[in-house]
Amino acid sequence: MRAALALLLLLLAAADAMHRGKAYLREKVCKEYRILGKENFRTLTIIANSRKYSNGTFEEIGHLVRELVSLAEKCCADGAEPSCYDDGSTALAIKSCGADSPFPAHPGTAECCTHQGLERKLCLAALRHPPQALPRYLQPSDKELCQAFRQDPQEFADRFLYEYSSSYSQAPLPVLMDSTRTFLSMVSTCCISSAPSHCFLREKLERKTISLLTLTSNRICSHFSAYGKDKVTFSYLTSLVQKIPSASFEDLLPLAEDAAELSSQCCDSMAEDCMQKKLLEHTTKVCTALSGRDQRFADCCKGKNPMENHFCILAMLPAPAPQLPEPYEPTNKELCGKEGARHATRFLFELARRRPGIPDAVLAKLYDSSEKLRAGCCSTKDPSACLDSKRKRIEAELFPFLEKAHQLCGQYHQLPFLEFKKRLRESLAQAEPEAGPAQLEQLLEQRVSFASTCCLPGSSPLLCAAKV
Repeated sequence: MRAALALLLLLLAAADAMHRGKAYLREKVCKEYRILGKENFRTLTIIANSRKYSNGTFEEIGHLVRELVSLAEKCCADGAEPSCYDDGSTALAIKSCGADSPFPAHPGTAECCTHQGLERKLCLAALRHPPQALPRYLQPSDKELCQAFRQDPQEFADRFLYEYSSSYSQAPLPVLMDSTRTFLSMVSTCCISSAPSHCFLREKLERKTISLLTLTSNRICSHFSAYGKDKVTFSYLTSLVQKIPSASFEDLLPLAEDAAELSSQCCDSMAEDCMQKKLLEHTTKVCTALSGRDQRFADCCKGKNPMENHFCILAMLPAPAPQLPEPYEPTNKELCGKEGARHATRFLFELARRRPGIPDAVLAKLYDSSEKLRAGCCSTKDPSACLDSKRKRIEAELFPFLEKAHQLCGQYHQLPFLEFKKRLRESLAQAEPEAGPAQLEQLLEQRVSFASTCCLPGSSPLLCAAKV
């Protein structure tokens, strides 16, 4: 099954193969279809399409899977016409463009359908739903799992593959394959066991590493999808310094760059062990560099399972704010020089170090603003005048906002939830004395929603960007 990963994506995305010729595509599809067999091919098709169209319904994914599997089954049979696969994929493209198409809806479909032939197929193949803000799959109880499994094993497996793969759509395909395979094996084994509870307990312990890898890689690759490599480097850099403020820019930048390189290499990789291997190597580097400097890192790095160690570090809350002088602000010449991006990043790094409560989503907005500021001013006739005027506005508007975000998230981490909400209500009443009860409650709920969603380590960049 693993050997067919690259091929399955060829079948679904098909761009490279189509450019190399119709016969090449058909031969590759049919070779792998015969190696896998119909059922394994079908399983992979469910996983890959649920992942690709993560907002599609179970019924829509089902329609698409049946068409793709039927196409391979028909056109890979002995004696099938050489044009069978190309004709069939053309018919699928036409069907996708119909007003009553049963396939997953996508905002870009209408534009693709203005093209014809190969161009239309390539355009449709490139469509992909954005990642979900948060995983939505909730694992039922062991009893509920077995009830559904016994009622209809095939329906149970199909629906699980769809729900799990669409929920963790940013996890690399090899990780999803391994995770779903071991889960279905656990259910089929334990639901016929004479001691199901004991069986599930044993199997869940054995699945712990792959479960953590799925959760962690989905989070890592969601950030990479939303941010890109440079911004992921910055995000990881600031998250580390907020956990260990004693570390310097030079200490942490190589670790942040290593994390970003991991994402770029493994999030779309078909290599079976890319994510697990690189993540374990990265965790070892972090532990080697930081466990001797901070007890919390040392505690996280004590475990024998590196995946659990990484998850521990990822979930670590920010450290208390250190007492440090105000950071050095780069000059206009430095900001517009060859190392301008590094000077800007270092300054934002120092801001994050001094205000560890500032959440990732706010720092990400700050990073975007910094990039736009340099791009907008450094290309003008008088960069210094442009930067000076912008700097005054930033100091007047942005820094008070950063302080509020730092205080809000700091209180959220330090106080029990009800106490946090009580104090927040009191501070809002003082800050907004003219607000009525309804307006005050609305403001309170907005702040609480932001804090409970975006102050947590590893919060969703997609969900929090709108809340900022």
